[in-house]
Amino acid sequence: MKSSFYNHPVIALVGNLGIVYLMFTFCRLVFLLLNWGIYADTMTWGHALDLFGAGLIFDTTAILYTNALVILMMLFPLHWKERKGYYKVVRWIYVICNSVAIWANLCDCVYFPFTGKRTTTSVFYEFSNEGVGGMTKIMGEQFIANWYLVLLAFLLSWVLWKTFLPRVKGKGKSEKSAFTSPLLRYYIVQTVALLVTIPLTVAGMRGGFTAAVRPITISNANQFVDRPAETGIVLNTPFSIYRTLSKKPLITPDYMSEEEALALYSPIHTPADSVAFTPKNVVVFILESFGKQHFGYYNKTLRNGTYKGYTPFLDSLIANGAMTWQYSYANGRRSIEGMPSILSSLPNYVEPLFLTPASLNHMSGLARELGEQKGYTTAFFHGAQNNSMGFQAFARATGFKNYYGRTEYNEDPNFHGDDDFDGTWAIWDEEFLQFYAQQMTKMQQPFMTAVFTASSHTPCVVPERYKGKFPKGEDDVMECVAYSDNALRLFFETAKKQPWFKNTLFVITADHTSGATDPFYRTTLGNYCVPIILYAPGDKALRGYDTQHIVEQTDIMPTVLSYLHYDKPYLAFGKDMLNTSAEESHALHWVASSNGYEFVKGPYALEFDGEQVTSAFHYRTDSTFTHNILKSIPADTLDQMTRQMKSIIQQYMQRMNNDQLVIKK
Repeated sequence: MKSSFYNHPVIALVGNLGIVYLMFTFCRLVFLLLNWGIYADTMTWGHALDLFGAGLIFDTTAILYTNALVILMMLFPLHWKERKGYYKVVRWIYVICNSVAIWANLCDCVYFPFTGKRTTTSVFYEFSNEGVGGMTKIMGEQFIANWYLVLLAFLLSWVLWKTFLPRVKGKGKSEKSAFTSPLLRYYIVQTVALLVTIPLTVAGMRGGFTAAVRPITISNANQFVDRPAETGIVLNTPFSIYRTLSKKPLITPDYMSEEEALALYSPIHTPADSVAFTPKNVVVFILESFGKQHFGYYNKTLRNGTYKGYTPFLDSLIANGAMTWQYSYANGRRSIEGMPSILSSLPNYVEPLFLTPASLNHMSGLARELGEQKGYTTAFFHGAQNNSMGFQAFARATGFKNYYGRTEYNEDPNFHGDDDFDGTWAIWDEEFLQFYAQQMTKMQQPFMTAVFTASSHTPCVVPERYKGKFPKGEDDVMECVAYSDNALRLFFETAKKQPWFKNTLFVITADHTSGATDPFYRTTLGNYCVPIILYAPGDKALRGYDTQHIVEQTDIMPTVLSYLHYDKPYLAFGKDMLNTSAEESHALHWVASSNGYEFVKGPYALEFDGEQVTSAFHYRTDSTFTHNILKSIPADTLDQMTRQMKSIIQQYMQRMNNDQLVIKK
């Protein structure tokens, strides 16, 4: 009876997967012990347990991917008169697949110290030129040097073989009297189990059920660690490989020598300001989908001057006390590309930083520079589920000490919890921005905070009480933009009454643009037009509409630090917008639709495919990119622009691939 219970396919599957979980955890322990020297200075038993617990999240994804076929075969309602042969096949698949996963984990126990990261698919490209003979030699040497791990790997595979369930002996029961025998119950149980397991497996592979949760990737490990090296404990090697299967390695181009590249452009900022540091609060708004096309202020001549836009509050703020730019651009087209650019001055080239192994690099940003060097209180706010979009992981990796999401909002007795949830993504902007203002009032000054809004997003709905209150426009998101603009108005009404308001620099921008309705905003350059607004109450010098400089999201960090007279060296791929000449200002972004770069400087916009410039436009007079002037652009201008662009790309790729995105202080 007892043996029959454990041999039931559903129970057997749970037992088999449980064994794999234990082995992944055991491999994590081996990894920690063999690399103890890396962690000994800061590791405590409590923290180690937290890291092991977080590792189960990533183990789940890896184990479900590894055992997807095993799960299907174990639960498929197919009753065999002779099951022994069938489960023998399942057993071999189970042992082979999980052995490969376990061996990969053990290999990283010795490979990790050389790379500082769990192995990804990039390893196959790194050794692609070694040839069969070279690889055989390398592997043979490593097998001998690490013989104890080889023996352990075979031992664990043997355990997988010996513990596999079910253990079927002899022939199965006859299928006659199917409607009265246990056979009918078998079909029902198997079918129900399969139907229930499919969505659970998909959720486990993604890392969550809801649409607000982006499938977990390597960067999510950052939210559980205190320093990048600890991601090696949280992650496992199969997960890292699965998540990078579709990613080609970001190759560092060899356009020029390193010395020549640095002469053309340097991401190292060494302030020489003699003015004392000004400890102002810094508040950054990252507005979901707030492209420039939604503003009346930037589009005064649009549609013969009749266009009013959907942002009356922000239009008024710009006109009556803020500074902004006519030529301001995003560095990407997705939310996960906007956050690194805005807060850490790290652009998006080819692949979003979030989705590459470089997301585990040492990284800085406004939070780390001001928090660690100047003692600022730092916090990131996003009204969605706390692990949504990987924001919490990135915030922690770049120095934010506190995170406020839907969980913290629901715990606050001054608000209405999930009654304010929009039903899809996050807490409504109006309520969450009030929560934001309240939390900053509780913080010790100076503070550096950032909030990522959420309501101006598909499915493009507004709270019931605001139905019909805002103009709908030609695109569904425009009504939501108007709602969020009003939420900002209410935020500033509250903020003006707070003791921290007058000592604060506000930065307002968008993560990316949204659907374009005007021909100008449908060009490759128009697709990146986002507002960048600086507002410091009472500072009359920080006002105006700049129609000459070219600015981009990566310029925000160096501009803020310059405004505060920050006196420490730091790395940023942006420029100080307040102290860079118009002639030297520029913007560079990756255009996924054309699989190339777009570089904007002076009056020209160049399209670059990674090897050569393919087209050029005089964007200030040809806003819809009608005339390709590549053949008529001055040769020296084209050469200078091309070389500077290549310098930026080369240095970014080189630093990203070699974990050189920070300056050690």
